[in-house]
Amino acid sequence: MEKEKKYRIYRIIMLIAIAIFITFMITSISLYTYFTKNPIYITSSKENNNKEIANILEKYREVIDKYYLGEINEENLKEGAIKGYIEGLGDPYTEYISKKDMEDYLDDTMGNFVGIGIYMIKNAQYDRIQVLSTIKGSPAERVGIQAGDLIQRVNGIEYKADDMTTASNNIKGEEGTKVEVEILRGTQNLKYEITREKVKVNQVESKILANNIGYIEFSSFDETTAEDFKTKFEEINKQGIKSLIIDLRNNGGGIVDQALEIADYIADKDSVLLYEVNKDNKETIKKAKTDPIINMPIIILTNKNTASASEILAGALKDLGKAKTVGTTTYGKGVIQQILKLSDGSGLKITIEEYRTPNKNKIHGVGIEPDEKIELPKSIENELNVKDSEDTQLQKAIEMLK
Repeated sequence: MEKEKKYRIYRIIMLIAIAIFITFMITSISLYTYFTKNPIYITSSKENNNKEIANILEKYREVIDKYYLGEINEENLKEGAIKGYIEGLGDPYTEYISKKDMEDYLDDTMGNFVGIGIYMIKNAQYDRIQVLSTIKGSPAERVGIQAGDLIQRVNGIEYKADDMTTASNNIKGEEGTKVEVEILRGTQNLKYEITREKVKVNQVESKILANNIGYIEFSSFDETTAEDFKTKFEEINKQGIKSLIIDLRNNGGGIVDQALEIADYIADKDSVLLYEVNKDNKETIKKAKTDPIINMPIIILTNKNTASASEILAGALKDLGKAKTVGTTTYGKGVIQQILKLSDGSGLKITIEEYRTPNKNKIHGVGIEPDEKIELPKSIENELNVKDSEDTQLQKAIEMLK
């Protein structure tokens, strides 16, 4: 029995040691390479550290076995140990992904999942999960959920801001099943029963404004965003647009390659788009690979929720003189994560690099200052849902492009 107990502890520790020996998501999370096809097998070269942790956990296990009243779930203990170990890094962007959650996580990254169709952020002020926006045509939009709504409960379970991952997993589910979401909107408590559907996460939207100004908006970078952006641009370009507004407000990022591909449509061939710097201070330079297909005045709209891959795109085009930025300072997430699939089917999203703009400006913790700083009117109650007529940032961009 004692030998079996020690074996369980050792097995747990070997799984925990993953973080030491593996050398990114948006989201939510900025992803550069988002999946490793060949699982990673772990071998240890830090035996003393492993033994020390194993000894500590073994002592705790002896206390649990001796005193704990309830039933012991070995799998839950293992998952909790690994998750806690990774959280000990203190990096909000590095996280352990269980085998059970890995498939859903990758589906989200690719831009497809079964759910209700909302983007969520943590609202520290109210310690709640906030609806950043609803996806057009989604079940959430159809029932009336709005940007700015605070999620109180999901299927009767209350969630705080730090519970966002768990809440998100419970909102998702099998296609055709129902989920009950309770939200707070101002002083109103509202309850919705919503049928889950397969949702295309990121839809690139375009339109033509007055004075032949094109407008393109999207809320994240998934595996088809660059191609969708190109298609939408070509559609409105055929209608004679003379300039373009790219709206990156409330765009939390995603796959970095997609942001670089969009930048490539606009930047001159061989222009530096991005510097990536790893833990050894080694630089990798990303350059535009092709001649530009978009040659017109461009303005990029930004705000405090413009993050990660969005900041890469805005920063690159701003530094290269290919676009002006209008709005407010961006979020300031300047690190890149990589998602690695491990041999047991679980995953690790780990921060591997920091990125810099073409002028080598730091973004992480700083953000990108707009060329024209324009605040929304104080009278706007919900800045996540603004009418064009009240949108001072959009109106300033239009004025600059006339």
